[in-house]
Amino acid sequence: MKNYIYIILFLFASLFISCEGEFLDVVPDNIATIDNAFSGRVNANRYLTTCYSYLPDASSTENTLGLNVGDEIQRPANDDQSNGVLVTNGFLGTFAPRYDFWNGFNGGTDLYEAITHCNVFLENIGKVRDIDEFERDIWIAEVKFLKAYYHFYLLRMYGPIVLNKELLSVTDDYNNYEKIGRQSIDDSFLYVVELIDEAIPFLPSILDSPGDQLGRITKPIAAAIKARVLMNYASPLFNGNTVFSELKGPDGQSLFPTTYDPGKWQLAATACKEAIDICAAAGVALHQKEDFLSPFILSLSEETKLNSALRERVTRSWNNEIIWGYTGNSSNNLQRNCFPVLEVYDRSPVGSNHSPTIRIAETYYTKNGVPIDEDLTYDYENRFRIKTIEESDNKYYLKVGEQTAVLNFDREPRFYSDLGFDRGTWFGNGRFQDDENPWVLRIRQSEANVSPFPGNAMVTGYLAKKLLNINTTIATPQATAPTYTRYAFPIIRLADLYLYYAEALNEVKASPDGEVYQYIDLVRERAELDGVVASWSSFSNNPNKPLTKEGMREIIQQERFIELSLEGRRYWDLRRWKLLRDKLDNNPIRGWNYLGEEIDDYYTIQTLVTPTFSEKDYFWPIRESELLNNPLLIQNIGW
Repeated sequence: MKNYIYIILFLFASLFISCEGEFLDVVPDNIATIDNAFSGRVNANRYLTTCYSYLPDASSTENTLGLNVGDEIQRPANDDQSNGVLVTNGFLGTFAPRYDFWNGFNGGTDLYEAITHCNVFLENIGKVRDIDEFERDIWIAEVKFLKAYYHFYLLRMYGPIVLNKELLSVTDDYNNYEKIGRQSIDDSFLYVVELIDEAIPFLPSILDSPGDQLGRITKPIAAAIKARVLMNYASPLFNGNTVFSELKGPDGQSLFPTTYDPGKWQLAATACKEAIDICAAAGVALHQKEDFLSPFILSLSEETKLNSALRERVTRSWNNEIIWGYTGNSSNNLQRNCFPVLEVYDRSPVGSNHSPTIRIAETYYTKNGVPIDEDLTYDYENRFRIKTIEESDNKYYLKVGEQTAVLNFDREPRFYSDLGFDRGTWFGNGRFQDDENPWVLRIRQSEANVSPFPGNAMVTGYLAKKLLNINTTIATPQATAPTYTRYAFPIIRLADLYLYYAEALNEVKASPDGEVYQYIDLVRERAELDGVVASWSSFSNNPNKPLTKEGMREIIQQERFIELSLEGRRYWDLRRWKLLRDKLDNNPIRGWNYLGEEIDDYYTIQTLVTPTFSEKDYFWPIRESELLNNPLLIQNIGW
């Protein structure tokens, strides 16, 4: 952790790049002082931008966790040094940890440096004279929220953290300031919530000038993230986790609450409902089929409208469902890695290497809205066998007359909106009418839609269609790159919040009731699925599952896996539920045999990697050099 005497800090401030890509040019010759940085509104606004500039890039696989750590995504073998692959395969280490957000190495952002900038801003914004009180209060609230969010990001990764509450004065003893121990889980979470609560009353519900301010913190953002914070606080990883009871602070007290507190779920439920109400008042709503717009909308089938709208719930920038999105341009690179090989390209304009796993394909429901291993009508035992696509199958999702795996038949709409697969159709890339010859993925080895370029391998047989904007296109086979339609990658959206609320209510109540079902059913209804109780009653071999707390817990978890798939949420959810070890350790990650040329060879399940995961991996290690710098810091258990 870097705690700066602030005169030293300002020597660095002029080097940071703002969210708009401009240098923080506070004073000439890169020599910054407090007086110059806060001499007026313009320079203070630049410093505000610096506080924002540390936000982890939510759409970068190498600079944020979740997108390719865990069991959702597999990448080509020659990409085995990527941060996500190394972490999944157990190569995290203490000398130079991957995704080091404590110190800012190996794909991580130095979030303690970010917090120190927030402290500088909060201590000095009162010096600015040419700013009215109303705007000053909003800026202070934004920075308090950012300070809370950076603490929360660290807390979620490392467990107990050092709380950097105030800025060091030049008269303080630097050595004493540096040597601060980690604070308890309770103190850490409550401090984050306290900061957000201080910020919310002063934040705007909507932005006055969205074109200039998108991404700035609003009341709905702060309320939604507060709900996320408290959902983590209530979850098993942090609530009564006795495994880490031996992790103690400098005073010898355990940093983990070892007794389960059901009251934390009530705090989370209250925060979720408050956030939902704040979002509703600000016009936040689920993105529906009716919201999909196209010049050809009148000629499109209802299936295509629904499929396209479901893709847009993530990739249509600032649709009404997005509460907070990351505004950087790295979604372009993510889209490149998700783009299919649709033609024989002269060069290598796409990556095609961000591959969802078989496990994710199996997670989606059947067309009846229940898990594939529960559906009374689904041929689960033969799901890996080959079947011919007939006229009676959905021609808008599958190419009639071709053959594909049973696993790809009779699935719910989100399966077809989120995943690309062999002999599945692909709407977009210049083909926007149902009566056109649709793109069809033919991705067995040596077929037209397999990249001849090393490293651009779809190693599981599935593509992350969900993360590719419909309007991102490659115009000709000679193109060197797609023409991107950028979007703000969602950090949190309304469906996420609804499912949080359903989860919290289920934990609070003795048994699930209509209020629990209401919010999960709203998400299902958008995908044109029946409600939970009706679906399980009609089609599941376990029809009473939604009627018990334990059964409903499993249903809500799977609904989150489906609705939020490929958005980086699964990894964090599995951690907070303390289920990540069950899903990863010695549990093979599989895909189709993408090197197979004949259909029988291609549709053979292959193990791509068998990851290792132990109890210690639930919390990130602190870099060894940081422990040497501060003897009061205690390493996480097992490292």
